[in-house]
Amino acid sequence: MKVNKTIPLKIMLTLALVLGLASCSKKSKSESTSRGTGWNVNSSKGGFTKGIAHKNQETGPGLVFIEGGTFTRGLVQDDVMHDWNNVPNQQHVMSFYMDETEVTNLMYLEYLEWLKKVYPPTEENYKNIYEGASPDTLVWRNRLGYNETMTNNYLRHPAYANYPVVGVNWVQAVEFSKWRTDRVNEAVLEKNGYLKRNAKTVDVSAENNFNSETYLAAPTLTYGGNEEILLKGRGHSKRPGKPDKNGNVAEEKNVYAQRSSGILLPEYRLPTESEWEYAAAADVGQREYNIYKGQKKYPWSGSYTRSGKRSNKGFQLANFKQGNGDYGGIAGWSDDGADITNAVKSYPANDFGLYDMAGNVAEWVADVYRPIVDVETNDFNYFRGNVYTKNKIGKDGKIEVITNKNVAYDTLSNGKLVPIALPGEIAQVPVDDNETYLRQNFSTSNNINYRDGDKQSSKYYKFATGDADKGTSDKEIMYNAPKHNVKIDSLGHLDRKYDKSSKRTTLINDAVRVYKGGSWRDRAYWLDPAQRRFFPQDMATDYIGFRCAMSRVGSKSNTRKSPRN
Repeated sequence: MKVNKTIPLKIMLTLALVLGLASCSKKSKSESTSRGTGWNVNSSKGGFTKGIAHKNQETGPGLVFIEGGTFTRGLVQDDVMHDWNNVPNQQHVMSFYMDETEVTNLMYLEYLEWLKKVYPPTEENYKNIYEGASPDTLVWRNRLGYNETMTNNYLRHPAYANYPVVGVNWVQAVEFSKWRTDRVNEAVLEKNGYLKRNAKTVDVSAENNFNSETYLAAPTLTYGGNEEILLKGRGHSKRPGKPDKNGNVAEEKNVYAQRSSGILLPEYRLPTESEWEYAAAADVGQREYNIYKGQKKYPWSGSYTRSGKRSNKGFQLANFKQGNGDYGGIAGWSDDGADITNAVKSYPANDFGLYDMAGNVAEWVADVYRPIVDVETNDFNYFRGNVYTKNKIGKDGKIEVITNKNVAYDTLSNGKLVPIALPGEIAQVPVDDNETYLRQNFSTSNNINYRDGDKQSSKYYKFATGDADKGTSDKEIMYNAPKHNVKIDSLGHLDRKYDKSSKRTTLINDAVRVYKGGSWRDRAYWLDPAQRRFFPQDMATDYIGFRCAMSRVGSKSNTRKSPRN
């Protein structure tokens, strides 16, 4: 008699399927059960009226995920400039996101057009907003060079649409990043049904504007309190809920997205210096180099600026100045393809998938410049420039939202006004003793000068602020930089006073920021990711641009599992 050998196999497959489903059911139940209380966290008794579950952060538009780790920060090549401002040290950077390319003219023009529509320059209250955000196109001019073509065309001509924006100072770059955050989150809310369709383009005005932090803190104040936009989103409208067992119908709750919803993205911002250098070096995938000794010279492998691959052997890997009077090489023979800047993605990406981390334009980062990196205090997510603030609370106990009557501007050293607080945003004030009293990790709102001990920055270290004419006494100050004074008189005219003191010995102060990476104007020496220079935050050039970054919320990696799994 023949034995049917397929029956045991079918039985085994059936058992495996049943066990698998049971396992999944058990796991699902375990995930919804609180380890603290035993309640089902997705029930009303568990404290959540809607279900919650683990959810990884989505990658925002234009961004690339950068998995964090350790790296050697600082210059390991010969310091021929003798700056001694980037001594090698070991640092750890958390995972984050960074723009795949530099912010382009087209991206920045989208920002300008939005400002012009929402804050018409023809109206008195808004006349300085559009102009204050506009790049300085005169940065292209040279006393002994004909560059009017770039002055007139570089920002707006479609031929330069995908070229990196320049003429943008640090303050303007920060404001662009804030605007981008709000526009991205506004689109996310609309996509997920929390806003009326086309809310980001319909009925938007200065009094009717969206801000991410305002939406999270006080959603009813968003769009100037226009609940028509807020409460008529797809699937999240304030509609009747399901009838209970007695037939009573309750109004649906939680019609606003919250942080716990997991759909809103963290803010777009300038990367810190540590993040930028880590991302540019891209040690991942370059295991032939000892990353703990930091022997990598460029964002790519090797010690040369030309490709060694057979397919494009001899091609330049970045856009930089190759010598005196040589900004691109001999025409028609493997030059770098650019006289000035070049379109983004014109050169190979590094191992993180980032383009132009060396050459094209140098880039603003968030840090305030200091010659010494204080690694004795912190070797984790290092950043100098923290100024902690909190939401301003009015006399009525509610948060204070900026209106079209109290737009805030920053007056630059040249007198230009740049908007730094627009309608719809929450007014900010410095943190006070309520937040700092008896704390160990910080004691003041402004931490820019924390542990700043470089006395060599000024030979007048103890005599920098004394003013005999005004009867003020001498006191210790770290950086003796020029102090230009710009005021607006009662008639609205600018009163500029240039600091002509002969005792000024440095350009370093709390308003100079680090910029990284070589540019089309720089020699190959500056392409090293470790190189660092500084520039006043309220000035712009034709060789400094920027790209945005975003913090990573949650796990270090999207794919790697814990060793315990």
